[in-house]
Amino acid sequence: MIVDIREILAKAREGGYAVGAFNTINLETTRAIVEAAQELKSPVIIQVTEKTMEYAGGRMIFNIIKNDVEFYAPEIPVAIHLDHGGSFEIVQRAVEIGWPSVMYDGSRKEYVDNVEMTKKVVGFCHEKGVAVQGELGNVPYLSEHKMGAVDWDKYMTDPEQAKDFVERTGVDTLAVAIGNAHGFFVEREIPDFERLEKIRSLIDIPIILHGASDWEDGKAEQAIKMGVNCFNVDTDTRMAFVNSLSTTFKSDKDPGFDVRTILGDARKAVKESVKHKMRLFGSDGKA
Repeated sequence: MIVDIREILAKAREGGYAVGAFNTINLETTRAIVEAAQELKSPVIIQVTEKTMEYAGGRMIFNIIKNDVEFYAPEIPVAIHLDHGGSFEIVQRAVEIGWPSVMYDGSRKEYVDNVEMTKKVVGFCHEKGVAVQGELGNVPYLSEHKMGAVDWDKYMTDPEQAKDFVERTGVDTLAVAIGNAHGFFVEREIPDFERLEKIRSLIDIPIILHGASDWEDGKAEQAIKMGVNCFNVDTDTRMAFVNSLSTTFKSDKDPGFDVRTILGDARKAVKESVKHKMRLFGSDGKA
């Protein structure tokens, strides 16, 4: 069933676990995420980027998710979310299509501009009952920065500024930066958990971490203890999908021409990746 993202994250805060927000780009990935949630009885957030809206068609991909959940997983709480909306116009478009939750990403703007535009987005969305995620701090992409030594203090979220940002904009959730990074950009060796703890003490809304595909070896568990309620995952599931296809076509066995079988194997690989993350975040059994 489609539920309000604020309800899912409020329960995660109360229960001391986190929920995965998994990006989808097509039917196969969507089915994999929903099936994983059903098998583990886990709440889940399924999200789409602006680029995916362009690739798949905004109405098409939204309704693929919505119909999948409503027809095949009515017992599982699922939130649908726009990830990294880069302008007021894309937020408007998503809301008009039916998205019940959006992210406005003004993190690359000057602070005052981020505040003003996020506040505008919140005003527009809250009138329509739509939840809004803001972002403060810079979670780098490999396409934006050269690999090498990074002055992480320039990128990470300032706790006092986070408090001011939440108070002035009225966002429902906040994505923060503590040394995490998107894609294959090399992250800070040790996340700034002290900074995270300070942010948690100053704001009383759910905290989101982007770039969490490779958060293993106790990092996710530590972040949850310090107040993270949601992890965004994209690269990990993409790699599972692509690696499955690569294995199929590199095999000595002729894969044949049944696209359903080939993509079905990729779907299974994504499902296992999603299930692993759900267990890691502690959301299994919480539906």
